[in-house]
Amino acid sequence: MGSMHERPFYSICIANYTFKTISYINSYNTSSVISVRTVQQEILQSDIQSKADKSPVTVADYGSQVLVSLVLNMEVTSGSFSMVAEEDSEDLRKDSAEEILEHITDLVNETLAEDGSYNITLSKEGILSAIDTGKSEGGPSGRHWVLDPIDGTKGFLRGGQYAIALALLDEGKVVLGVLGCPNLPLTSISNLNGSSSGDQTGALFSATIGCGAEVESLEGSPPQKISVCTIDNPVNASFFESYEGAHTMHDLTGSIAEKLGVQAPPVRIDSQAKYGALARGDGAIYLRFPHKGYKEKVWDHAAGAIVVTEAGGVVTDASGNDLDFSKGRFLDVDTGIIATNKQLMPSLLKSVQEAIKEKSQAPSPL
Repeated sequence: MGSMHERPFYSICIANYTFKTISYINSYNTSSVISVRTVQQEILQSDIQSKADKSPVTVADYGSQVLVSLVLNMEVTSGSFSMVAEEDSEDLRKDSAEEILEHITDLVNETLAEDGSYNITLSKEGILSAIDTGKSEGGPSGRHWVLDPIDGTKGFLRGGQYAIALALLDEGKVVLGVLGCPNLPLTSISNLNGSSSGDQTGALFSATIGCGAEVESLEGSPPQKISVCTIDNPVNASFFESYEGAHTMHDLTGSIAEKLGVQAPPVRIDSQAKYGALARGDGAIYLRFPHKGYKEKVWDHAAGAIVVTEAGGVVTDASGNDLDFSKGRFLDVDTGIIATNKQLMPSLLKSVQEAIKEKSQAPSPL
């Protein structure tokens, strides 16, 4: 694997490889590479399932996880292999999923053959086993890859933002991360939908602990160092939050913004693309406050958090505690997650805690 202070070669190769494979996933025309944006528009209803928690999962989620698992296993040969990933094969092992499993198997094998990097063909059982490689529990010791194969599946289905998010834990600490964001403008976000006036989209963010953060195009432009914004007056700040109301309490984030004096409307986009945009200075603040009972997963934050912190930002829970990725598959956080630059964090924390206190003391509407 090499030193943790080297550029994350494997991670960047894997993220690029996975991005390329999504051009094939869910596409029945595999004779040529179709852009990810086109694939988003062509998804068939038969390629979408619902998990037990009612969240959607697509052929792209499963296929991406298979390919990342495969590449990691082939390329990372030192030490034992462990991966903590979002998907498992339980639903695909049901009789009703036979057709979609066959579809995934065909498309993954066609992708492997087209790419030519690995002389391997996977059976259906091989596909299921590759998916289940991600069933590790992680924890405070050893090395564990952390993967969200399609972070922001609803955004993917909507034609909006999503990300391929890969990170590496070493003794409970995130030491490198990669975010592949196919629909994120390469330069900056300029409106509430996460788009810009420019026509070049597709950004690949990477960060290694102690080495800073970088961004490059998915077409392979030279990587550029990035840093969070230097705004120190909240009046001049803007903030990101989840597009989906189920993922954050928009009334609470609105109250926080009001207390801070933020005048710009929220920028609502899906996935860890928000972390990438924050890391390069598109906005100043990221607020995430899920509804009561929601448990944060490590794969939803590991890659994004290190990209922001290596770009000079700060990521904490609502009490100002650093995120702890050593607890397994879930994060033990107080109320929510916030990210910003070092200048704004003190005032942001104060406003967050005041808004939470007021919300808890407000009379129930029932």
